[in-house]
Amino acid sequence: MLTSSLRRVPRGVVVLGFVSLLMDASSELVHALLPLFMVSTLGASMLAVGIVEGLAEATALVVRVFSGYLSDRTRRRKPLVLAGYGLGALSKLAFPFATSLGLVVAARVVDRVGKGIRGAPRDALIADLTPADVRGASFGLRQALDTIGAVAGPLLAVAALAWFANDIRSAFWVAVIPAALCVALIVVGVREPERGTAGVGERRPPLSLRDVRRLDRRFVFVTIVAAVLTLARFSEAFLVLRATDVGMPLAQAPWVMVAMTVVYAAVAFPAGVLADRGHSPRLIGAGFAALIASDLVLAHANGAAAVLAGAALWGLHMALTQGLLSALVAAVAPADLRGTAFGVFNLASGVAVLAASALAGWLWDVAGPRYTFYAGAAFALLAWLALRARRQALPAIAG
Repeated sequence: MLTSSLRRVPRGVVVLGFVSLLMDASSELVHALLPLFMVSTLGASMLAVGIVEGLAEATALVVRVFSGYLSDRTRRRKPLVLAGYGLGALSKLAFPFATSLGLVVAARVVDRVGKGIRGAPRDALIADLTPADVRGASFGLRQALDTIGAVAGPLLAVAALAWFANDIRSAFWVAVIPAALCVALIVVGVREPERGTAGVGERRPPLSLRDVRRLDRRFVFVTIVAAVLTLARFSEAFLVLRATDVGMPLAQAPWVMVAMTVVYAAVAFPAGVLADRGHSPRLIGAGFAALIASDLVLAHANGAAAVLAGAALWGLHMALTQGLLSALVAAVAPADLRGTAFGVFNLASGVAVLAASALAGWLWDVAGPRYTFYAGAAFALLAWLALRARRQALPAIAG
């Protein structure tokens, strides 16, 4: 079943999956080292680190909507995808030369602007390229390859630090290589489908804002499900913090992220294949259950093994929901509005994760880590009960 579905995934989708893998490896290598570089080399405070990350992510959220709409209005996806990944690659050149916090801020903002530009058009392009009966498999495969890159990045960071004797500037140069390969792969390996195959006529007037009204209540429902689910799932940074909280050495804490991403990468594609066969409601329900179980395990963790188990359940939850929700957006959005739909969808999810992370941090400070994860489990349970009450409203992947 898996092999058959994999063979039917379009070549362009596979290429875009490897593009995601390469860029994620590059970005995660930088992200693994940047906080240490900012504090130890540039003398930045923890507040400054938080402001830099918050500014970068907020910028990406705003750009996502506009890039998705622009890809619909111009009826071209690849130029925006290439521009977004190109900006991400260019930003990697700044980090080895950074001698001030200002340059780091500029590079991070450029990197996140690039991510914002490429995200919605890339997902819309995948939807344009993919037959309806392998949507789940296509989005699941891209998510799996992206997650493999997320595993490779921190491992490359560890290897680069060992090779360059803890010289962070030299280690940053390693990130330039996969970023450059990623851009080259888009240029030579990705072709946009003919407009007709994407469901768009050869001669149609430019898209207007009034067309956005054609995103119907099914899209609104999927977006609300994703946003509520994200409110129950705060930033993965809290998994690492929980690891150090229970006594894991700082040098071993990144293995928590490796445990999460390995499970995520292994399950995402099979979950997409099952979604194509009509199991979307069961998969999303199982995703909620995995998140609740993860939160409870992490709340009661008293050692490294429990934190690793909780992180693995977190990865299972991500694998069962993230690619599936993207495939649902592709199923319910009109072909000529997919970029806009993914932009709005990503914005809603991004705002939700920022709010959830702020709440999680506040709970951690005032009540302790256990109650942070209790709150996550409670939100997930409430969201799951609400979803069950309106289960019939969940559209089919191949709708």
